[in-house]
Amino acid sequence: MENYIKTGKIQVSQVLFDFVNLEVLPGSGLDREKFWSDLELLISDLTLQNKNLLARRDELQGQIDTWHKKNQGNFDFTEYKEFLKGIGYLEPEVGDFTITTQRVDSEVAAQAGPQLVVPATNARYAINAANARWGSLYDALYGTDAISYEGAECGKGYDPVRGERVIAFARDFLNQTVPLMEQSHKEVIQYIISGAKLKAKLGNGEITELKDNSKFVGYLGQPEAPTAILFQNNGLHFEVQIDRNHSIGRDDKAGVKDILMEAALTTIVDCEDSVTAVDADDKVLVYRNWLGLIKGDLKATFKKGDQGIVRELSPDRSYNSPAGGEIKLAGRSLLLVRNVGHLMTINAVLDQDGKEVPEGILDGVFTSLIAKHDLLGNSKYKNSRQGSIYIVKPKMHGSEEVAFADKLFARIEDMLELARNTIKIGVMDEERRTTLNLKSCISKVKERVVFINTGFLDRTGDEIHTSMEAGPMIRKNEMKNSKWLQAYEQWNVDVGLACGMQGKAQIGKGMWAMPDRMDDMVKQKAGQLLAGANTAWVPSPTAATLHSLHYHQINVPEVQKKLSGKFQASLDDILQIPVTNDPKWSSEEIQQELDNNAQSILGYVVRWVEQGIGCSKVPDINNVGLMEDRATLRISSQHMANWLYHGICTEEQVLETLKRMAKVVDEQNAGDPFYRPMSKDYNNSVAFQAACDLVFKGREQPNGYTEPILHRRRAEAKAKFVTQC
Repeated sequence: MENYIKTGKIQVSQVLFDFVNLEVLPGSGLDREKFWSDLELLISDLTLQNKNLLARRDELQGQIDTWHKKNQGNFDFTEYKEFLKGIGYLEPEVGDFTITTQRVDSEVAAQAGPQLVVPATNARYAINAANARWGSLYDALYGTDAISYEGAECGKGYDPVRGERVIAFARDFLNQTVPLMEQSHKEVIQYIISGAKLKAKLGNGEITELKDNSKFVGYLGQPEAPTAILFQNNGLHFEVQIDRNHSIGRDDKAGVKDILMEAALTTIVDCEDSVTAVDADDKVLVYRNWLGLIKGDLKATFKKGDQGIVRELSPDRSYNSPAGGEIKLAGRSLLLVRNVGHLMTINAVLDQDGKEVPEGILDGVFTSLIAKHDLLGNSKYKNSRQGSIYIVKPKMHGSEEVAFADKLFARIEDMLELARNTIKIGVMDEERRTTLNLKSCISKVKERVVFINTGFLDRTGDEIHTSMEAGPMIRKNEMKNSKWLQAYEQWNVDVGLACGMQGKAQIGKGMWAMPDRMDDMVKQKAGQLLAGANTAWVPSPTAATLHSLHYHQINVPEVQKKLSGKFQASLDDILQIPVTNDPKWSSEEIQQELDNNAQSILGYVVRWVEQGIGCSKVPDINNVGLMEDRATLRISSQHMANWLYHGICTEEQVLETLKRMAKVVDEQNAGDPFYRPMSKDYNNSVAFQAACDLVFKGREQPNGYTEPILHRRRAEAKAKFVTQC
């Protein structure tokens, strides 16, 4: 049971009240009593509008369901499109405009580079993500399949064959990025700085220079014997590290021990899809870690073998300028914070009627209050050098909901005594109604928007749920090549560029979900840049380091310049519903799809519900580790619910599949001492019953979201097992 403190007409959980009063408000420049009074007023003024927006979602969904039922077997696209316009699902087009967002940090506005997303509940991961601004290329190559394992010894010790491949790859990178006038970096035996130029002594005794010396921007050590050489290419830095006493450098011709890549320019600290915050205690953990990141004092202690290790935030980096003076670079990612959407409420605060308050309102207030310490200089390190707070807002449906977020942020700015548009917004384009009306959505926040992106999984989940009555959906793997999805990905870029985002904001692409398949990522993820994105999500610091290679290969501003003004996507294509009118799948193909979906659901839900893990690498049916969060759960559960509803499978078949795949998931987790097997007692397994709810009650979930069921079942598990694992 939560203990509450009454302040005015609202009740605040004791743990949240104490945290804010003792740890957050001091140094904020705000009066304690006025803060809680202002929060009460904010809740009173905005809660009803929040509820009305959710009711509007339900109203539109009901109208769409009715239309599809009436037009079953007689679908006419022109009539369908006019119907969507008539009910306000398709909004009137807005006139041309250009965003006017001010005070945006270069990591968002000017530079193109990888973006990490990390759960706010895990301090160690959060620190690692913030520090992933810089990453070792040698380690990223050696420790993954980005280079071939063929002929290499995969034991515990250093393998020289693999090491040579890493070094060869790195030298090829230098040749491609900062080529010499003569010969190759493979022939260099010494780097020298002379007359503000970088010179290279070759094995034959000759001295050569860079073809473009402007890419040489800094160094450490003595000019005649530098210990580090800093380059900049396409807006990203990398540092060649030289140490002839190092175990790698001593065997290298030029003494190079590593190449340090500027990688994750930005990191989204996530309060949403990758966390399991269902009560006040959980929320305080989220907020406390965010506070530690902002103030720069967050630490994580853990054991690696027999050794105790302390993780903390990296300091900024300093170099000598070739022309004299000092160059300073950020040592950490620019931190953005993802709040929850408009849907859920939480018991951390109760309104004057004793009802839970919308969680998105609380996230906006408390994450901004915490971030204010950065603006006031109450932190060890600077996050935003432009004095901005960056909030990513997910799961909004259409421009009315985006306008509500803008209104909320403006009210928070007044409450926290911040200048207007200090709080910037990232609009996640992951719901169908937002996609179709994206230009209108951006127009509602044109003075504070800094980010749009696509998210295939949530977007597909909403696609399935919106058109649930239209017919059976195509198989999940076929979605990736469907007309609507290809158009959606391009539409996001087209609209973003048309609204003047180049050089002012991020246009992002979604996550690479297979952290163990870096070779495939290196080969494929460049396509997102060629499509016009200036950032894309990666699942780990290592992946960020490897993905940074793409930004050296591709000049994203030039790509965006070529694409600007050339609309390639069609609204009509986006409206194509991915159903099949004549399903001809074999019984084997149907069962394969069910197995895949069931395994994905169970593998994720069991950790979410019973261990409080909101994002993890979950083995799929082929034992390929996939990074999963609630977005992957949404598409899998909605897909199974759709097939069940349209008779592609039966309830008995689905239940048998879930039980059989629960045994597979139990086996995959056999080595986890905190794991509770589902198959020992299906009826009393909270996780298994949650998975069943997500499928069998999938059609009735608001917009197909998984949060209501997950939150309820997680709370049940916490009560049943007393404490979190």
